[in-house]
Amino acid sequence: MFGAKNRKAEVEVAQKEIDFAKNSYQVVLDTTLGPITLNLLPDVAPGHCLNLLGLAKIGYYDGLIFHRVISGFMIQGGCPQGTGTGGPGYTIKAEFNGTTHVPGVLSMARTSDPNSAGSQFFICLETVPHLDRQYTAFGQTADAASLAVVKKIGATPTDGGDRPKTPVKINTMKVVATPK
Repeated sequence: MFGAKNRKAEVEVAQKEIDFAKNSYQVVLDTTLGPITLNLLPDVAPGHCLNLLGLAKIGYYDGLIFHRVISGFMIQGGCPQGTGTGGPGYTIKAEFNGTTHVPGVLSMARTSDPNSAGSQFFICLETVPHLDRQYTAFGQTADAASLAVVKKIGATPTDGGDRPKTPVKINTMKVVATPK
């Protein structure tokens, strides 16, 4: 996270168009193993949803890889270095909530500091109750096809460091706003 270009100003400009009162939001990840559509949950974690949407709008996630895949646990992406050490140059406050970490739940990665989330996210492969109220859950796969792609990524062979042997890339992450 140190030395990363701070993208906060760009993100804040992109966030000006986001209105949770008027629209429901999804992000669509076009990955090398297929599309993943995620419904965002601004009612439980508005700051995290706003952050992800702003980063997606500026193209932050385009071309990044899932750098950490742990079978039976989760897939993790959003590091600009592809190492799990990078971020957008700023952090956001935790928004722990009652959303349970079940298959397909989108949650924010962080360090041991609860308020250290930036751009790295993970999607659960199985139910992981020890993460509940410890990590900010803020979205869910939109459909069975999206969960199937998450599971396909979760089955990717990895090296000793949980890194996929064949990189799985997020080609693009697009924002979809649907009027309420």
